[in-house]
Formats: sequence, C-alpha cells, structure tokens
Amino acid sequence: MAVSVSAVVLLAIITFLLVKKGGLKAAHAIVCTLFGFYLASSSIAPTISKATTNLVDVIGEIKF
Repeated sequence: MAVSVSAVVLLAIITFLLVKKGGLKAAHAIVCTLFGFYLASSSIAPTISKATTNLVDVIGEIKF
C-alpha cells in the first residue's frame, strides 16, 4: 500500500509540473487520469501492480 500511495503522490506532482511548466494541457492530463482509472479496473491491473512492486524492490536493492 505504501508503494501505491507514494507512486500516486509522485505522479500527481509530475503531472502538476508538466501542466504548469512542460506545456501539457489540462485536457491531456484529464484524459490520462481517466485512462488510469479505467486501466486500474481492468484485468491487467494486478500485473501492472506486481510489475511496479518488483521494479521498486529492484531499485531499493541498488547500492550507491
């Protein structure tokens, strides 16, 4: 759960910055948000969740 909350906050910040500074139009951000909601309710959502968790685990194991 902590990974998904952190990811949502990070993606919200990135979207906000893209709308303000990167030339992303608000309509595009809304379409992407709606796509995310529909994708989350699809049958591929568990696969995406597992892949995201695995990616975060791999990044967490990297020693700098």
